[in-house]
Amino acid sequence: MKTHPVSSAEDPRLADYARLTDMSLRTHMEAEHGLFIAEGAKVIGRAAAAGYPVRSVLLGESRKGDLPSLLPPGTDAPVYLVPDEVAERLTGFRVHRGALASMERKPLPPVSEVVGGARRIVVLEDLVDHANVGAIFRSAAALGVDAVVLSPRCADPLYRRSVKVSMGAVFSIRYARMTEWFDGLAGLRGAGFRVLALTPDEDAAPLRAALETGPGDKVALLLGTEGDGLSSRWRHEADQSVRIPMNSEARAAGVDSLNVVAAAAIACHMLAGIEP
Repeated sequence: MKTHPVSSAEDPRLADYARLTDMSLRTHMEAEHGLFIAEGAKVIGRAAAAGYPVRSVLLGESRKGDLPSLLPPGTDAPVYLVPDEVAERLTGFRVHRGALASMERKPLPPVSEVVGGARRIVVLEDLVDHANVGAIFRSAAALGVDAVVLSPRCADPLYRRSVKVSMGAVFSIRYARMTEWFDGLAGLRGAGFRVLALTPDEDAAPLRAALETGPGDKVALLLGTEGDGLSSRWRHEADQSVRIPMNSEARAAGVDSLNVVAAAAIACHMLAGIEP
């Protein structure tokens, strides 16, 4: 790896790292140029190990000693060494982990390929918070879920915040994005999945009971957007609505549901068949 000292945030070689906190700019730019940003040595290493090509690395001068362990041997991407204040001015935030890498995206496989050999999958409908998406990927990967499927408008798992929160788990579990929301569930059902819609509705069946008594061994669990939950269409299209039972005292106190990340973690635990 060849290092290049850079002293100006306006240097064009650093364009991949500009204004990382500007979500609308980054969403457009990263899609246009086919890149994403990995933050921190551990996450960068996991991305490289998963086969994502490294375009370049931005390293604070104070973390120069981390360079030998940052990337696999033989990586020939340029490493730009910058003063810490230049990194902050360029990116829009203090780079606490010392290192950022611009990585090339790989083409996403079609949904049919990702779910072809899967038995337990999670399907996310229109989650817009990147941190929530990253956290759900981390739970899914840690608890043995086979794959994640995203609706067309779901947040990008490779957005910097998603990658960071997932601690690189977005690189260790297969995922795909639907091309059409309207009939996306029909494709999963056609692949043999029983489709379960997770909801706080008290009339829904307890998730564990549905998993233990339902037909078939292939299950797709639907999780809806923050706040509003699943759309009425997806709930109607599902084979069954299911819930995570809440403590009666908690319900009496007005706590009738979990946030989507907590619900996803519990549901992934049940989905993967891991006993408490």
